[in-house]
Amino acid sequence: MKALLSTRPGGPETLGLADVQLPEPAEGEVRIRVRAAGINFPDLLIIEDKYQFRPERPFAPGAEFAGEVSAIGPGVSAFAVGDRVMAMGLWGGLAEEACAKATQCFALPDGVDLDSAAALQFTYGTALYALRDRGALAPGETLLVLGAAGGVGLAAVQLGRQLGARVIAAVSSDDKLAAALEAGAEDGVVYPSGRLDRDAQKALSAALRDKSGPGGADVIFDTVGGDYGEPALRVAAWLGRYLVVGFPAGIPSIPANLPLLKSCDVRGVFWGAAMERDPAAYAATMRELVDLLEQGAIRPRIHARFPLSEGAKAIAELSTRAVRGKVIVTMP
Repeated sequence: MKALLSTRPGGPETLGLADVQLPEPAEGEVRIRVRAAGINFPDLLIIEDKYQFRPERPFAPGAEFAGEVSAIGPGVSAFAVGDRVMAMGLWGGLAEEACAKATQCFALPDGVDLDSAAALQFTYGTALYALRDRGALAPGETLLVLGAAGGVGLAAVQLGRQLGARVIAAVSSDDKLAAALEAGAEDGVVYPSGRLDRDAQKALSAALRDKSGPGGADVIFDTVGGDYGEPALRVAAWLGRYLVVGFPAGIPSIPANLPLLKSCDVRGVFWGAAMERDPAAYAATMRELVDLLEQGAIRPRIHARFPLSEGAKAIAELSTRAVRGKVIVTMP
């Protein structure tokens, strides 16, 4: 079978398509004939050895995928060969077939297409865990989403609306703002790209405060970090929650006096670790998201599709920061 392999640390240009042996599912695992794999920012980090986990090489990146079960490992009774499923691990999805723990697989109803399923788990799972479990977002509160046109950002916009919040989007271009507004944001701010000096940071805070309202943002969902983190935190409401989701712009420096002055919290969001620690909660989250998808209440926006032979281009697309929604890799 074919797999897109990382054989040495580096960017997408270091990945290569290769013939590999068909994997056999271990105890508690199933093997899946992959039809679609979602691409996420950690896929870029893991091939550069910059992620929290460093798998032994060679390995195929790709943390989430969807397809049909092709083999069952010992001890698995919840699935049968031919079942349509989505799965989430840490790597392995950019291959024609991949193994996954049965506890990290979820059966799909016929009404859910595999492309959408492959784009659902990482982004919407992260967003729902962040907003509800870590952010305690309540109906009527104001939610500020930084990076609101990316995969996780758009998921947060849609789910924020589902949870009854007023959603403000912060993005880096007018067309990204249009995408966020289409997804359900009430209003938004276009911020400058690149490094921000102190004047630019103050201007961004003023713009975010203007859109958030006099009380500020109850929950700040930050997928960007860098120089954007502090300006966003300054907009936090009294008892607000600043959610650290990601930092493609760099790890932000947060002045400790800001949480003190606002009595607000800075809360980390690590959906992958939470899923590993509580498989039952993961299953419940996936069930809820699949139901919302089947009802049409949420809908992943597919930015681009690439064949497996061009999987490196799919990962490289994320580094441009031009993605609006989700990039997926498809297999015939």
